Amino acid sequence: MGRYVGIDPSTKTGIVILDRDGRLIDAEEITAKGTDPGRMLDIIDNTIEQLEPNDIVAIEGFAYGAKGNAVSTQYGIGWGIRMALFSRGIRYDDVAPAALKKFVGAKGNAKKDELAVHIYKRWGYEHPSDNVRDAFVLAQIARAVDYTRRGVRVDLTAFQAAVVQTIMFPPRKGKRGA
Repeated sequence: MGRYVGIDPSTKTGIVILDRDGRLIDAEEITAKGTDPGRMLDIIDNTIEQLEPNDIVAIEGFAYGAKGNAVSTQYGIGWGIRMALFSRGIRYDDVAPAALKKFVGAKGNAKKDELAVHIYKRWGYEHPSDNVRDAFVLAQIARAVDYTRRGVRVDLTAFQAAVVQTIMFPPRKGKRGA
């Protein structure tokens, strides 16, 4: 069995790796210098280098309402990481930003500092980077989803179980005009 990995893709990509019992193995924020696309590729490569073939990954989904030049860079890094995971046969689940917040016990529109408080209260985890904190929650989600898929009992709150169910069984999108 692999490890549980959370990835928050951005120009400062957060990555957290937990063992199968949920203990912290590694937590870091990956950045790179230079100009794009080289900088983006360095972030993608440095993120993927952290992974092992049997890792179970949760990656933060895209913020589809966001605007600005930084968003296209974020999307590029996010898609680059997803393509690298796919090409290596590493399974991953996309987790919507609001679902990440809900899993912690916060509202979908919670601010980063509010989220930090919830993370600390729930798991006693602190880190100066909000990207790493988000990655920590994503690793916890990866673990909860994997346990649930395998039928292993895991203690989840009702709102955490709802997030896991949404990831495992995403709502179907109907045809337009139907």
